Amino acid sequence: MTRDTLEHSQIPIYFVTVFLAVAFGLLAPFSAHNLSVLITPAIAVLMYAMFLQIPFLDLRQGLSNQRFLSALLLANFILVPLLVWALTQSLVGRPALLVGALLVLLTPCIDYVVVFTHIGKGDSRLMLAATPVLLLLQLALLPVYLSVMLGAQSEVVVEPGPFVEAFLLLIVVPMILAVVTTAMARRSSLVSGWNDAWAWLPVPAMALVLFVVIGSQITAVVRDINLLLPVIPVYIGFLLLAPLMGVLASRLFRLPAATARAVTFSASTRNSLVVLPLALALPEDVRGLAATAVILQTLVELVGELIYVRLIPRWIWPAGR
Repeated sequence: MTRDTLEHSQIPIYFVTVFLAVAFGLLAPFSAHNLSVLITPAIAVLMYAMFLQIPFLDLRQGLSNQRFLSALLLANFILVPLLVWALTQSLVGRPALLVGALLVLLTPCIDYVVVFTHIGKGDSRLMLAATPVLLLLQLALLPVYLSVMLGAQSEVVVEPGPFVEAFLLLIVVPMILAVVTTAMARRSSLVSGWNDAWAWLPVPAMALVLFVVIGSQITAVVRDINLLLPVIPVYIGFLLLAPLMGVLASRLFRLPAATARAVTFSASTRNSLVVLPLALALPEDVRGLAATAVILQTLVELVGELIYVRLIPRWIWPAGR
């Protein structure tokens, strides 16, 4: 098996992993719950492996197509946040669900969105080149969005200490290590070999994170399903309306079909596993339900992507546009 084969097979791999995790979690709940101790190290490994694949040192390449980048940023950081604000008004009286939904819906995906874009006949190379810009901007803007959309609740719901610690340890540190590793790989064959070996790991690491997270938390999803019901219409609303934000931005900048599909997939696909550590760092009274809300969005989104890869190229951006 080649790396390309592994990467192009990742969608069925993830669906099989989710199925096995749900089955294991429901059939052996005590054993599955013990998987929770692996969540933090598994996410740290995933972040490092994933960041190694992001071309941070070629940031200018991601900035070269200005029309694409402008549409991408408009969709993800202006139109989608406005949509999320409107959709989450129904959760204002439920702080745990609100902060969980905001965490996951305000952060555009930087990993498997590239694969979904490719399957959906979008420009996956442009999508990959833009990932450093998307990551850096979402990390900078997320605290701003949370402060504005949570309002007075932000001081109660988000304690800065654990939140910042999780942000630094599980996102910033792996990102810095990945950038340093990539820079050293250009001058050292040993480090280059290390880089090549880690290039095989994003898909297995993502599958591992999905398994330990969903396996250890699925009983909480089932137990709290009545509490989670108010967030389900929010996620379904996002599933239906977020592609339209990508379409609007793409048409404003008159993008060709393949490029517009990339923007549409980016606007519709969220960064659930990256923000999960931040949800797990919330105060105890909101942590469990917020993290479960993040996981629930992953399950809804994976189903939605199967719809997107068929409808976006066929109906939203048919060939020839």
